[in-house]
Amino acid sequence: MKSRLSGILFAARVILLAALSTPGARAQTASGASARRTVDLVLVNGRIHTVDPARPFATALAIGNGKIVFAGSDIEARALARSGARVVDLGGKTVLPGLIDAHGHLLGLGRSLYTVQLAGVDSYEEVIRRVVDRARRAKPGEWIIGRGWDQTLWPGREFPTHEALSRAVPSNPVVLTRIDGHALLANAMAMRLAGVTGSVKDPDGGRIERLPDRSPSGVFVDNAKALVERRIPSETPEDKRRFLLAAATEVNRWGLVGVHDAGESRAAIEELESIAREGRLPIRAYVMVADDSASIAYYTARGPRNGIYGGRIWVRSIKLYADGAVGSRGAALLEPYSDDPGNRGLLVSQPAHLERVAELALRRGFQVSIHAIGDRGNRVALDAFAAALKAVPRADHRFRIEHAQVLSPQDIPRFAALGVIPSMQSSHQTSDMRWAEARLGPERVRGAYAWRSLLNTGVIIPNGTDFPVEQVNPFITFHSAVTRQDANNSPAGGWYPAEKMTREEALESMTIWPAFASFQESVTGSLTPGKYADFVILDRDIMTIPEEQILSTRVLATYLGGKVVYQAK
Repeated sequence: MKSRLSGILFAARVILLAALSTPGARAQTASGASARRTVDLVLVNGRIHTVDPARPFATALAIGNGKIVFAGSDIEARALARSGARVVDLGGKTVLPGLIDAHGHLLGLGRSLYTVQLAGVDSYEEVIRRVVDRARRAKPGEWIIGRGWDQTLWPGREFPTHEALSRAVPSNPVVLTRIDGHALLANAMAMRLAGVTGSVKDPDGGRIERLPDRSPSGVFVDNAKALVERRIPSETPEDKRRFLLAAATEVNRWGLVGVHDAGESRAAIEELESIAREGRLPIRAYVMVADDSASIAYYTARGPRNGIYGGRIWVRSIKLYADGAVGSRGAALLEPYSDDPGNRGLLVSQPAHLERVAELALRRGFQVSIHAIGDRGNRVALDAFAAALKAVPRADHRFRIEHAQVLSPQDIPRFAALGVIPSMQSSHQTSDMRWAEARLGPERVRGAYAWRSLLNTGVIIPNGTDFPVEQVNPFITFHSAVTRQDANNSPAGGWYPAEKMTREEALESMTIWPAFASFQESVTGSLTPGKYADFVILDRDIMTIPEEQILSTRVLATYLGGKVVYQAK
């Protein structure tokens, strides 16, 4: 009850803010003639979930000049249709606000569409086969890049070593990034070009996995990845543009109109801005500045940029890292891994750095989002935020922790106490549950992916996928949130089912909560008059169908600003 009440109060605050700050919100009370003059599209005969507590359900929408003019009944919407307005009969189809992924990587997604695909591969032998297939089409010496391997899917579940890969592909440097992005596998030629030998020491915040003779095994974890990555040829601006456009097109296909792009370089941000300036960006991108001192200095001096290029780009957040990931045992834990005694993971940034950037952000009007997965990583991030807020008190800062996967029970209430938003990815839980308890043990795992425990303190949880770590598909996100089950509806009843979200919360976590977490609640996140006409049409109602049917949902069309950006064949 406490969580539902907090949700209602939050939603009411959002609507009030929208009414006060968005001139278009007054269209609902404008005269019929005035509203009629603006309406150019009317949708009727639908099942419309508005995520607006003032009118949660409607059958019709009236849209004009790219914004919602009216949400309500068919007869009222038709009355607003001016001469020449297009009227679409939805035939009972479902409409939701345009979905927002609160944590993804646009450049990484686009790049993955052009590299060796390894997600879901169930053996190291198949990884090698796919790389060999790519090498047959590559020139000698050309770098071969891939992503997505996950040793927990293989027999033995152990990290690979480079020898078999090096024998199979001796004439091309190969770099294959793990599914979580926190480890990579390099073959002998790549390590030779990078100058990595047994004498190279582990860098701060990184680990080189080693063979019995202490030579590199080929696997590099967290900050150690840079030892090899620095030798990979740089992408050109044209490469970045191609990848970003491909990613935007891909997310539209899944009903997404917004993406919180969790950490991009200045070069990538400028390419995104260029695409948006040309009117070619079919999403609203909330772009976080990567943790690079020059980029942080540049953007904080420039100041926050909100809704530029027709509401396509926001740049007002900085992405930092506290630790690594549980899957590669780089997440920083308070106690050692249950299946790797002596290993407590890695802090990839010094706490003083997190605090220093957070203080700068508060002074310059920027948000900070810290990647933190382990319970130690989350405590370090919360401590840094607490220190920064003590030094620079600021209301409505909307600081975020990205992932917040494993939490000590005593730290769960600190999110609400500090006003920190836990930005989480429900599909991580269903991907990780196969091995999470082995990593964390039966007691510590109860603080993992603890959505209900957090919601009960009064916070919101913007939801995402962390693509390309997980699939873009937001219906996996929704299904995971409400069932805590995988695609085979396993385990029965859900994994630690007490932590489930309700369907209403899951929808909010993909719409209005990400909007709030990105300072966009007055313009998007619900089908409220005055907001952008961003919506998705589905072939079924995910709010009412049996849970086992959710993953079969198809997107029929995606609209951004009242215009179609994706139409199913």
